[in-house]
Amino acid sequence: MVTVCFALFFAMVAACLAAGWSVAWALLGGLILFWLLGLRLGFTWGQLWEMAWAKCRKSLIVVRIILLIGVITGVWRCGGTIACCIVWGVGLATPRLFLALAFLLCAAFSYVLGTSYGVSSTLGVILMALARSGGVDPAVAAGVILSGVYFGDRCSPASSAASLVAAVTGTDLYRNVGRMLRTGALPTLLTLGAYLVLSQLHPLSQVDGAVLSALSDRFVLSWWTLLPAAVMFLLPLLKVPIQWTILISSGLSAVIAALVQGFSPAEILSAAWGGYRPEDPALAAVLSGGGVTSMASSYVIVVLTGLYSGLLEGTGALEPLSVRARALADRTGRFPAMIAVSVLCAAVLCNQAVTSMMGEQVLGGAYQDREELAMDIENSGILIAGLIPWSIACSIPLAMLGADASALPYALLLWLIPLCYLFTKKRYYSAE
Repeated sequence: MVTVCFALFFAMVAACLAAGWSVAWALLGGLILFWLLGLRLGFTWGQLWEMAWAKCRKSLIVVRIILLIGVITGVWRCGGTIACCIVWGVGLATPRLFLALAFLLCAAFSYVLGTSYGVSSTLGVILMALARSGGVDPAVAAGVILSGVYFGDRCSPASSAASLVAAVTGTDLYRNVGRMLRTGALPTLLTLGAYLVLSQLHPLSQVDGAVLSALSDRFVLSWWTLLPAAVMFLLPLLKVPIQWTILISSGLSAVIAALVQGFSPAEILSAAWGGYRPEDPALAAVLSGGGVTSMASSYVIVVLTGLYSGLLEGTGALEPLSVRARALADRTGRFPAMIAVSVLCAAVLCNQAVTSMMGEQVLGGAYQDREELAMDIENSGILIAGLIPWSIACSIPLAMLGADASALPYALLLWLIPLCYLFTKKRYYSAE
């Protein structure tokens, strides 16, 4: 029965992707399937609800952050922050190095901040607006940004993902970070080289003068408009929680929108809720978007993922996986087995954190060296979750960037780290 449920779930995911529907429908179908499976296994409705709600309750923290991100992406637009970055960025950006520089900027900021969501919703949104205004393929630009934000999400000491892996494996975070930097050096250099080539093939063309004129006419472009961005990047360095950082940056941007840009309170609230929608077609082409409602599908996916993973864990539907995974590790090696487990868990559970925990639960017994286990999880599950279109680790950053799954082939770092580690692991661990 479990195998049948998984087969039906993946069929629903494939159907949604083929039809262009939201994967939330497949997650809802999976929730129903595994609820019925739980009833078939003898669990009561009350027990199933407790299992599902236990995980969902924790996921509401993510929902709150996404709500705030929706707000900041709207008010930054009417506050002039993104307009200023576009106008000044056009003058500063090297057209035939744009994509490579975008990767390096995102990698640097994500390492400092330790969050893929925070960088995607701020620097990522700015870079996407600049890419669109300069005629760069949005899929390529989004893939480059996704690579950059996952550089720090994987190996920053400030990353919650890195801290989680250290906690579940019982290893030292800073020793792990050093190993991640070493194992990630080659794929990072290869990724940068590829983006240098793509920068030549997709240069940032000269922005239409009408667009720059429209931006300069509508917005007061001064250092004031960059303060919300400065707050967003500096406060995390002072250990200010991300929720408060977003609120402070959003509030400052709203004040600037009212006092400097001349927006009414109603217009600012409208941008925060439904996004900024300028009437000028030249502005609409590069600035439209943002707002709480722009992330609607992400809220649904997060909640459904929480309910769904709670059912899978509570009913023991994934327990047979451990036996098969260990048998696979005996045949192919531990890291290939970890890749297989990570792909399955990320595809089924749709969550980066749960994928990491399941990697330890399912295959942890096959490892004598816990630091090796930590590296195997960091170089597989943490990144693979960002390549599954219906996983929140992938769907939410792409929603922030206004992109879709067509960006994933260009997220080269997420592909190259597992592949390079697969062939070079013996340099770090001889007892494979």
